[in-house]
Amino acid sequence: KHNGIIGNISSMGLALQALETSSEFYAPRKWDRAQAFNVVCNYDYQQPMAIAQVLPDLVGKSYLNAGRWGCAATNGMSPHQQLPLSPLPTLPLSPPAASITVQFSITNTLKNYFHYSTSVCVPDNSTLLQVMKVARKEKPDIFCFKTQKTSLGPFVTSIHGLAGNENERTYWQFFSCWSPLQEGVGTYKPKNWEHIQAIFSTY
Repeated sequence: KHNGIIGNISSMGLALQALETSSEFYAPRKWDRAQAFNVVCNYDYQQPMAIAQVLPDLVGKSYLNAGRWGCAATNGMSPHQQLPLSPLPTLPLSPPAASITVQFSITNTLKNYFHYSTSVCVPDNSTLLQVMKVARKEKPDIFCFKTQKTSLGPFVTSIHGLAGNENERTYWQFFSCWSPLQEGVGTYKPKNWEHIQAIFSTY
């Protein structure tokens, strides 16, 4: 489904590890590990946890293999015999980024209906989280929100005072032109005049 994506782009690392360790138990078919592997290879991961989950896949391993390796590669070696750290290159200063305009709307149709929309101006290459912060700064009574830190980056728990609820199975889902975002608010970077929708949803 979804051209090889299992769940979303952040869950692909663990999904591929599962496919790698269980490959002997499923028969080859039109959709297989190669399709999912292609998705991972063509994506620029930013979150450290997502990167850590994808790296074993790139060498055909999984977390299950980690305990078998140990530190054999460096056992008995003095620190100066181990691979040295390369100095970081000095990067030239970048010119100021151009600005883009992003349309951002929040919608709740489940209970106590509301819908608000705004356009915000942010530097090009800004994340969705930065867009939300600008919207909150300009209209704090409407676009207020809260986030929770997770291993895969910030997770939006409430918008406009309305929080997701595990018992009611509700949460805030983000869309671009009615297509669910495959990245979190901390890594997704909207394009100029893109319309981002946060919709209170059920799962």
